[in-house]
Amino acid sequence: MRRPLFLRIVAALTSNDVYFQQRRDCTGRKGLSPLQKCTGAMRVLAYGTSADAQDEYLRMSETVTRDALTNFVAGVISCFGQEYLRKPNENDLARLLHVGEERGFPGMIGSIDCMHWQWKNCPSAWAGQYAGRSGKPTIILEAVASYDLWIWHAFFGTPGTCNDINVLDRSPLFDDVLSGQAPNVSYTVNGRDYNMAYYLTDGIYPSWAAFVKSITSPQLRKHKLFAKKQEAVRKDVERAFGVLQARFAFLRHPCLVWDKEMMGKVMIACIIIHNMIVEDERHTYLHYYDPSEFQNSSTEDVGHVQFSMDRVADLSRYMTNRAQLHNRETHNALKKDLIEHVWQNRSVDE
Repeated sequence: MRRPLFLRIVAALTSNDVYFQQRRDCTGRKGLSPLQKCTGAMRVLAYGTSADAQDEYLRMSETVTRDALTNFVAGVISCFGQEYLRKPNENDLARLLHVGEERGFPGMIGSIDCMHWQWKNCPSAWAGQYAGRSGKPTIILEAVASYDLWIWHAFFGTPGTCNDINVLDRSPLFDDVLSGQAPNVSYTVNGRDYNMAYYLTDGIYPSWAAFVKSITSPQLRKHKLFAKKQEAVRKDVERAFGVLQARFAFLRHPCLVWDKEMMGKVMIACIIIHNMIVEDERHTYLHYYDPSEFQNSSTEDVGHVQFSMDRVADLSRYMTNRAQLHNRETHNALKKDLIEHVWQNRSVDE
């Protein structure tokens, strides 16, 4: 990350957590500075080094480095979690829908997938429960990412023996949809109207109205083109996982933490910092959509897509919303219309 962003994190943690404030001991000698503690924690996350590796560079013992890491991730979640792990607001939703339509998928607001993080120090009594496909204990992260690699949804903690469908059943991803709290999104594809935004997924996910999957072994030209475009756009979440692990080697290597709750805090804190870096560097992207391009009103028009941020909670509609979400006919109809939409808007080269 850039220096101003790191100093912003240091300043926020220093002002909100007494642990990071420099104090004097009983002899009057100054203790470690906030920069030392935050730098030690960031080096552990970024380079995946052991806690005692900071002794020579930062003059921090193994115990102090471990305490600094614990307080650092808790402080990042407390100070920045509400802003950088939020659900899409009005401007965010307008931008996501606009970009989705520009890329050939009206109504699309991101892609979803799961990532496994190996747990090296998993207790032996839990090893069978957490052993994934590789035979080693892992914990699963479910995430939704957009075109700029911003992670909008993160659900961590499911044992590695579960698959993506098991994670989805436990995930709070569609809680707002089921309770009637989700923003209203309306769009037209191939002359047909739809009222639910969707995510791009791989083949394991169920055929719900909120998911659009690729085509296995396509034979027709239009099916091949749709599969090519869908798989290309869906790679956003794969790219987000790759960038997240590239920025934080702590997540790329098997985790040496004994406490599962601490692993969850580390994962969420890394995602928050990742989103902060995305926001800080977004203006340097080749294809960046400025939120000021969209109107600031309660109802937006983005091409053929309309949405409203008005949310009406009605628990009596829970079962109706659930039936609409799990509707296989809507899923099949949307997929067919998107195939025709992509085919009709193909370029000369395609």
